[in-house]
Amino acid sequence: MAVGGYLLGSIPFGLLVAKCLGTVDPRTAGSRNIGFTNVLRLSGKTAGLLTLVGDMGKGWVVAWIAAQTFDREEIVVAIALTPILGHLYSVFLGFRGGKGVATAIGAVTGIAPSVGVVIMLLWLLTVAIWRYSSGAALAAFGMLPVVSVVLGRSWVFVVGGVVMSSVIVFRHWENVVRLWQGTEPKIGRTS
Repeated sequence: MAVGGYLLGSIPFGLLVAKCLGTVDPRTAGSRNIGFTNVLRLSGKTAGLLTLVGDMGKGWVVAWIAAQTFDREEIVVAIALTPILGHLYSVFLGFRGGKGVATAIGAVTGIAPSVGVVIMLLWLLTVAIWRYSSGAALAAFGMLPVVSVVLGRSWVFVVGGVVMSSVIVFRHWENVVRLWQGTEPKIGRTS
């Protein structure tokens, strides 16, 4: 199941959507990222939404199936990390990929819908206030372990949340630098 989760996570929905709609290859323009924000900026709302649904969906499907299949939460959490790793290091893109935010939100929601909804709402609220997708991702995932504890999730889930949050911060390091320097583009502006 872990290999299947990784392979499903490796599907580059942003690239596939751009090709199907005949828009810009997200690897060649903007932030050069295959994820929601870059596809939204380059190809518009429809392409962005399709990318978001695909990327969230692959995380959700794997995590939900794992949660229905296994009783041990450490197995469920470990399997839920596999589509995120696939998205970050896609076998179909030479082990390159996106930043994992939508896939991670999908995975969290597949195991713990209430936690996933809170993380999505935190992301949306932060974007509405700051207009920085990267800053919103960092803020929302920075809160994932706290939200998990508050909503009564197990220590295994909390540790999984720390791992996810760490991966999100690592993949956003260049964004962190640009946020610090004041050069990070806001949503609604080109990169």
